[in-house]
Amino acid sequence: MTIVEKILARATNQKSVKAGDVLEPAVDVAMSHENAALVINQFNEVWAGTGLEPVVWNPDNIAIIFDHRVPAESSKTATNQKKIRDFVRKNKIRKFHDIRSDEGGICHQILAEYGYIKPGYVVVGTDSHTTTHGAFGAFAFGIGATEMASVWTLGNILNVEVPETIKVVVNGKLPSNVFPKDLILYLIGKISAQGANFKVLEFHGEVISNMSMSGRLVLSNMAVEAGATAGIVPADAETERYLRAAGVTEKLNFVLPDSDAKYSQVVEINAGELKPQIACPHTVDNVKSINEVEKKHIDQIVIGSCTNGRIDDLEIAAQILKGKKVAVGTRMLIFPASWNIYKDAMKKGYLEIFADSGAIIMNPGCGCCLGVHQGALGDGEVALSTTNRNFKGRMGNPKGEVYLCSPAVAAASAITGELTEPALGGK
Repeated sequence: MTIVEKILARATNQKSVKAGDVLEPAVDVAMSHENAALVINQFNEVWAGTGLEPVVWNPDNIAIIFDHRVPAESSKTATNQKKIRDFVRKNKIRKFHDIRSDEGGICHQILAEYGYIKPGYVVVGTDSHTTTHGAFGAFAFGIGATEMASVWTLGNILNVEVPETIKVVVNGKLPSNVFPKDLILYLIGKISAQGANFKVLEFHGEVISNMSMSGRLVLSNMAVEAGATAGIVPADAETERYLRAAGVTEKLNFVLPDSDAKYSQVVEINAGELKPQIACPHTVDNVKSINEVEKKHIDQIVIGSCTNGRIDDLEIAAQILKGKKVAVGTRMLIFPASWNIYKDAMKKGYLEIFADSGAIIMNPGCGCCLGVHQGALGDGEVALSTTNRNFKGRMGNPKGEVYLCSPAVAAASAITGELTEPALGGK
């Protein structure tokens, strides 16, 4: 069996399952952010007419993190957040991260750095980038509010069809200015935005084995941009190192594929041949090597998000920007993925480097990435961003253009005000 088949067999108490089977697996972690307000509405409807008090199946398995509109940008958002706080208190949900500088951040980073996800888990979230947590060797995928209301009630996700798996093998060594973001952009460009529809991307090869958890989170995060239900990296020593550092003490269950596992496709990539990659407007699979993209003035540079807002991303950007200035006519926004990362970057001097360069340092959050809160584009403006999507309107304006890149490309381009290939040592 593949990894996802083994995980789903465990979650349904079966010896084996195969692609195409329809199951109702038990859920280990169910995550929502501010859209928990919608889930609460659906949850109450599930219980309406029963004469019973609505109660969640297990408050310890539910996580709720405020991150999309923080601090609240409107009375409507503030009221929804209040509604969620009341629900959390009533149901004694402990994995709750409010708008606080001692515990807050983007939901996918919080689940990772607090050790909430373990290998072999079934993880669902009311956010498409819940795929991020496949980096821990889990089966993690996004669902809707109605489905989540069912999970909150039953503890199972209904009618899950076991997906086929595409095996992605990455061998060689990434060049010094090429990073995990470039790798996943290249893969999406290679197989297309529909190339992994309803399938799992299972990552293998020496590049993956040698990759830090931060890089693995990037790959799994953007697996959904190829249409994948999930992206999974087999758990190994790096998985255990990260989780132990996050305070996890329990024994970990590494779920690995069988040697005779059946894959729908095998994609092989020679990492040494890659150059920095750019996803051009207005689709994530419109990917070109940096030297193939026409240079144009960049109005806004964004570094951060659940994709590339971790400390190593900020370190790379700081190395490039130290002693330099953001180009006149270009603005730069920095969004660390969590407050723990923010404070670490502050201690290491990265935030001072960014501030001295002319960049604006924002609180951790998702607002700029999806264009609902901070950092929207003006008509006709061009953004270069380390985020994960670039369709029309993604950064708040359908009349703007968004290009996607690595933190290294973003930082180098901020200095020149146009797309620029970075020259530095890689990771």
